[in-house]
Amino acid sequence: MKAPPRAVRLRPADVARLGSAGLQTRPLRVFLSALGIAIGIGAMIAVVGISTSSRAELDRTLARLGTNLLTVAPGSNVFGEAAKLPRESVAMIGRIAPVVSVAATGRLDAHVYRNDHIPVGQTGSIAVLAAGPELLRTVGASVRAGSWLNTATAAYPAVVLGSRAAQRLDLRGPSARVWLGGEWYAVVGILDPVALAPELDSAALVGWAAAQSYLDFDGHPTMVYARSTESQVLAVLAVLGATAKPQAPNEVQVSRPSDALAAKQATETVLTALLLGLGAVALLVGGVGVANTMVISVLERRAEIGLRRSLGATRGHIRAQFLTESLLLSGLGGIGGVLLGIAVTGLYALTRGWPTVVPAWATAGGLAATVVIGAMAGLYPAVRASGVAPAQAVAAS
Repeated sequence: MKAPPRAVRLRPADVARLGSAGLQTRPLRVFLSALGIAIGIGAMIAVVGISTSSRAELDRTLARLGTNLLTVAPGSNVFGEAAKLPRESVAMIGRIAPVVSVAATGRLDAHVYRNDHIPVGQTGSIAVLAAGPELLRTVGASVRAGSWLNTATAAYPAVVLGSRAAQRLDLRGPSARVWLGGEWYAVVGILDPVALAPELDSAALVGWAAAQSYLDFDGHPTMVYARSTESQVLAVLAVLGATAKPQAPNEVQVSRPSDALAAKQATETVLTALLLGLGAVALLVGGVGVANTMVISVLERRAEIGLRRSLGATRGHIRAQFLTESLLLSGLGGIGGVLLGIAVTGLYALTRGWPTVVPAWATAGGLAATVVIGAMAGLYPAVRASGVAPAQAVAAS
């Protein structure tokens, strides 16, 4: 008696070969379907990568500038009027043991112009501030061109411009003069942007002594910057108000500029979540495109399916073939999307001068998402293909 025939089993390599052969017959359709997946995965990885690179740049900036800078500014008194910091506040803050450096600026009732022919109202929103010699070191600023105020220039009509102030005055370097407070001042330096004290970017800074001599400065600081040891920041923060103005500490506003940078990063996280949602929608659209491609493929290849069934292919073989095609199609799009996302992140980070950081979990998650989408998109077409009757398929062809 003859033994019953045994079911033929396809090796994984055979299934992969069958799946890839099906894709090779329709290259343009495969490319367009994979492109939809690639755009969705690329968008999501680029959003995560850019956000992570931005966070890495923030961490690098804070590591370079420190989180130990504190600021003291006058608030309002009980009558709602603007308060003033005492002239001695800088010296008193400097006596706090953990404070390693302290500097101040004082707002002046003056304006700066490119020359003496500019109308009075066209100030360019440039503030004129008196500055002490320790300001540069305390806030972690650097001079882009020229030099900072020294013992000599701080007592004479000389000015250092913030980065934005120099742009608004159309000055790219020192060795120029500006019209300030009704007198000509020599520009001795231009600053780089100051991350922890952005108010200095739109300011013209003159020496403390020169401000008192030429601009009727009363000596009351309007902003005090204090650097403390890292381990004692919170302790110094707690006593700054009472130290700066012992008689009315409630009239003093104390802040930590690094907290503002962190808060800015937190607001960008909300936008990142929104963009991730848009990327997920694009990925869903790509998955629908893959499913559509596979359904059309089943309809177009009914004769091939019927012939294979007639030659002994089981329903499982047919399901495996079409499911593999769907997974390969999604996998091509996923790999392309990962490369696209990394390229976009690297290009954007390069233009901003950031480090390029693409988390490994984002790459792995993107590839895993393509597997899930490929399986879901190919499941129905695979089941439909396996249900094709051999006789009907051959007759229909």
